[in-house]
Amino acid sequence: MSTDTLAGKRYAKALFEVAREQEVITEVERELKAIVHFIEVDKDFNKFISHPNIGVDTKKELLSKVFEGKVSDIVLHTVQLLIERGRGSILAAIYEYYVGVANEFLGQADAVVFTPSKLSDNELKEVEERFGKLTGTQIKASNKVDPSLLGGLKVRIGDRLYDGSLSGKLAALEQELKQQAI
Repeated sequence: MSTDTLAGKRYAKALFEVAREQEVITEVERELKAIVHFIEVDKDFNKFISHPNIGVDTKKELLSKVFEGKVSDIVLHTVQLLIERGRGSILAAIYEYYVGVANEFLGQADAVVFTPSKLSDNELKEVEERFGKLTGTQIKASNKVDPSLLGGLKVRIGDRLYDGSLSGKLAALEQELKQQAI
């Protein structure tokens, strides 16, 4: 396991413990997500905070100007600490680890639902309910369109994939026919 991976897990767990103590677990997750998204989308901001010739104090000051009042102090201080310690590049990994720890604590799981066309909000809620009963957790689902599925859906929850797609069933049938021909 790389040092960045270990460090990311440690920061995520420490941040989670503080968020749990202050009872702001979901708020911290939402704020971290927003910051990671902002940094990924705004390439100039990303270059600025990762540039080696710009001083740490200047970077921390800019972070304060951009995020103060928009995110909690714990999230802002965590991001500033990462910049101070030269670990700003692992912020996205920290977010991912934080989500995992928070979901486990809250009895939740994230799911990605792949479908050939976009699902309505009601259809997505139905998938969440069905897979929530199947897994015994509360499911938070997002929908990704994959036209190659032809019909049906695939659901990824953690490292498990539930394939109810037409293309998946055709591939299984093809495999079965090949084995019978041998």
